[in-house]
Amino acid sequence: MHRLRRSFDGAQLLFMGFVLLLLGGGAGAALLRQPALLLPGLAAVGLLVALVEWRWLYYLLFFLLPFSQEISLFGGLSMDVPSEPLMLALTACVAGALLLGTGRLRRREWQHPLLVILGLMLLWTAVDTVFSVDAVKSIKYLLAKVWYITPFVLGTLLIVRQPRETWRFAAIYTAGACLSVLYVAAGHAGRGFSFEGINDAVHPFFRNHVIYASMLALLLPFGWLALRSVRHRGARLAWRVGLAILLFGLLTSYTRASMLSLPIAGLFYLMMRLRLTRVVLVLVAVSGAVGVSYIVRGDNYMEFAPDYERTIFNGQNFEKHLAATYKLQDVSGMERVYRWVAASRMIADKPLVGSGAATFYPEYKRYTLKSFRTYVSDNPEKSTTHNYFLLQLAEQGIPGFLLLIILMATALLRAERLYHRARPWPEIRRVVLAATLSFVVIAFHLTLNEPGGSRQDWSRLLCVPGLADSGRNLAGRRCAD
Repeated sequence: MHRLRRSFDGAQLLFMGFVLLLLGGGAGAALLRQPALLLPGLAAVGLLVALVEWRWLYYLLFFLLPFSQEISLFGGLSMDVPSEPLMLALTACVAGALLLGTGRLRRREWQHPLLVILGLMLLWTAVDTVFSVDAVKSIKYLLAKVWYITPFVLGTLLIVRQPRETWRFAAIYTAGACLSVLYVAAGHAGRGFSFEGINDAVHPFFRNHVIYASMLALLLPFGWLALRSVRHRGARLAWRVGLAILLFGLLTSYTRASMLSLPIAGLFYLMMRLRLTRVVLVLVAVSGAVGVSYIVRGDNYMEFAPDYERTIFNGQNFEKHLAATYKLQDVSGMERVYRWVAASRMIADKPLVGSGAATFYPEYKRYTLKSFRTYVSDNPEKSTTHNYFLLQLAEQGIPGFLLLIILMATALLRAERLYHRARPWPEIRRVVLAATLSFVVIAFHLTLNEPGGSRQDWSRLLCVPGLADSGRNLAGRRCAD
């Protein structure tokens, strides 16, 4: 018996156990005339399929991601359905694949700087929980990060191994997004495609038009470069239609930051081609430091206090909305300043550890200044800073902020290096470029439109394969970075 056991590996023994369970359940159901006895065997087969062919769950997650809704559970908990249950299932599948050996990551992939930094970010979040003003919220945030990072990062490392798999992911995600655009457009048409009506049209699948537009903007680089990669006439036509739908949705979303993010990504592409990413990062860091130094010196920040009576929302006229933005009379723009000032005061109070992950709301209300208050400062959406960098500083202190900055800078610098090393392989360069430009779109949104309140909002933005890939997955052994 010992020799027989040694002749089979773990996966084979597990498979045999599933088969015996199914046969035993079938025999019991037939003899006892109890169909319910089949359920354990069928469940075991379903589990086996999930462990072996769980990539279908991965693709299903991206297809359904644009249709997720937040539902309330017991004890003040909430869940985004169907995306979060799929993410939990994928977390178990990825862990099972790694443990059973059906999926394998090389040591150099585990040791890649981006994975190491992500691990350090999780570790600091766990440590910082000790100092949190609401440890329960911070622990929930930490657990949620685990089942976000596992499928989107480790799952992508296991599945997206070749360029064609990247375009498959992009096609599935784009298909779901296009269907969501058609749904939103149907409701928006009844409102005359007005600026005022877009927020109602995106419900119930999107919290607001910003999340909707952000998803469309981050997909456009993948669509543009996929169109240049495919050769089949039917596939090219499908991508053209998909791109047209995505652009239509973006333009009718009336979202300033999402529209501006595309030319910003185009400028970064030029900088990357000229190998100027380091220079750009240094300039951004210096200008940011100088700007912050000026604002926090004395009472200089009071110069940005809005006129409460003149700060309005031009909901019926997008042109007036844009004009009010640069005149500092737009209510959404000035509400950002209101929360940025509160976040700055929170940072000054606890610069090292912050208030704890996921605690900005309602903690920030103790730090607000009435001089910056606007008509929407009651914040019924429970949104946060609209600037993820300030949010990290306020919630997780200087260490959390520095780790985020290091992660983003490392991703951009690695992308530039891999892009130039992949010159002999155009298909690989397109994958790297698509992931990088999408990342730039996300980074730009994090500066002005940090989506708060719903974890579903983040799942739409954090699922860009390639950002945490080890280089080998995108480029193969020949140009691994």
